[in-house]
Amino acid sequence: MAPNRLDRCFVVPAVNQVWVSDITYVATAEGWMYLCVIEDLYSRRVVGWSMGTSLATDLVLAAFMMAVWNRRPPRGLLFHSDRGVQYASHAFRKVLKSHGMLRSMSRKGECWDNACAETFFKTLKVELIGSRIYRSREEAKAAIFEYIEVFYNRVRLHSYLGYTTPVEYEDGSPRRSVVA
Repeated sequence: MAPNRLDRCFVVPAVNQVWVSDITYVATAEGWMYLCVIEDLYSRRVVGWSMGTSLATDLVLAAFMMAVWNRRPPRGLLFHSDRGVQYASHAFRKVLKSHGMLRSMSRKGECWDNACAETFFKTLKVELIGSRIYRSREEAKAAIFEYIEVFYNRVRLHSYLGYTTPVEYEDGSPRRSVVA
């Protein structure tokens, strides 16, 4: 296991310095679907995600590769997660090392150590999923894709970001208020 290098320091001065990740489940009539997200701690922007029918390491690897492809992060980025077997696997440790990233893992039994990733899932479940059971995994995938890529990153205002979106916060372009 990796040490907890993040140590609940959730304020980051720039993009691509700290990423946090976690996995949750979504109910469908076809069975569970699992969602892995990777969030840039600076802007709370979801930079990588994947969905699948298995909790295997491939779920995390797919989200990670999406994040790397989208962001081209520098060596030395801190990657924080819980102690899930996917994040502790040899395959994932090897990929992190090949990209020059530092591993950080929550302490055993300390859910607050990964609070930002947990907060994203709470928001997703309150604002989108609720008690819904999707008819199919494809229906769930489409809804979650739209929530992350269209709404959460580009439209949803975040109080932590001074009521801007993650994309606006990263771009440094403040939201224009409209006075009625």
